Amino acid sequence: MDSVWLSGGEWLAVLRIGLGLWWLESWRHKDKKTWFQGAGITWAAGVAGKHRWQAVRSGFDVVVKPRPRTMAYVVAYAELALGLGLVLGFLTPVALVGGLLLNLLYFVLMIHDWAEQGQNSMMALISVVALFGMSWQSWSLDSALGLF
Repeated sequence: MDSVWLSGGEWLAVLRIGLGLWWLESWRHKDKKTWFQGAGITWAAGVAGKHRWQAVRSGFDVVVKPRPRTMAYVVAYAELALGLGLVLGFLTPVALVGGLLLNLLYFVLMIHDWAEQGQNSMMALISVVALFGMSWQSWSLDSALGLF
């Protein structure tokens, strides 16, 4: 592969690191006090309650609604873990698949509101490219440690 300035693998690493920074920004910009008191989960419950698919409504009611505080921590710290994993290139394939799953869950939850889909579609696309391009081969702890 010919490219300008960096090798193809290094450009994939740039993409991976940029995605990691995006996840870190998702974590950083949350008002943690309000988020951990359940504001985000309360908002999501309102969206899920009006969802056109019964499976989403019941799944939310069974998995998320009974434990809003726990789920708020899971979401926030998943974003932090994904961001750190991608920036450092540690357990990169796991972080890429985990991030893709979070984006897909959000897609399903917000399926009726296309205005909300732009960021998630770009993050999902970058995840797929970084995963299948094996972006952990350059500038990563995975590469340094001989993982994957």
